[in-house]
Amino acid sequence: LHAPAIIGKAAAPKPLVMLDPGHGGKDPGAIGISGTYEKHVAEAAASELQRQLEASGRYRVAMTRADDRFIPLEGRVDIAHTHKAALFISMHADALHDPAVRGASVYTLAARASDRQTAMLAQTENSADRYGGPQVHATSPEVQEILASLVTEETRHGAAHMASSIVTAFRPRVGLLQHPSRHASFVVLKSADIPSVLVEMGFMSNHMDEAALRQAAHRMVVASAMVQAIDRYFATDSMVTHATG
Repeated sequence: LHAPAIIGKAAAPKPLVMLDPGHGGKDPGAIGISGTYEKHVAEAAASELQRQLEASGRYRVAMTRADDRFIPLEGRVDIAHTHKAALFISMHADALHDPAVRGASVYTLAARASDRQTAMLAQTENSADRYGGPQVHATSPEVQEILASLVTEETRHGAAHMASSIVTAFRPRVGLLQHPSRHASFVVLKSADIPSVLVEMGFMSNHMDEAALRQAAHRMVVASAMVQAIDRYFATDSMVTHATG
């Protein structure tokens, strides 16, 4: 006779966090004052965050790219859906026209940009697909607005909560912009059902930010703060789910 099956509560699967190092391959992203490529900084920081998240034993982690390759913006969102990600974090270190501006910031999706600087940043990010040739391009502004309207309220709330958690975790350890939580119509954040944020770890156009992001020790601090923010996000999300479930 077979032993009776033991029926009990199976442990819930660990949430999957999708990390998205910006740019890659023929798209270098921003190029710093001393020649640092954003695509390399983004990948190095994401790899460090992956290492720390996996070491915690609390998460499964996947990367949209783990090497130097070009991936279209919408392809990055598709990868997150394929993995059934619980959270999507796009990691960047862009450039601005004003080299004096420095500090980290976090961006969520909105049809309209929170400010002119963010609008220009979104325009630059959304044009990344030009490196893929004519067959690869971000959707038109009209279609982008329709896609943004399809994002559920729950997803928007989750993204806002994650952005707030990152700002809180960064504040004592990582320099921030004056208004660090911003929003705009970023193509890469347009998942209807996966809370998504874009983290600017600093700006390559500022020599101090660029110098810091070149240092593995600084990237470890950034990753550590982000682990803290992710922990806070899932702890609070779990409490909300249990309270409403």
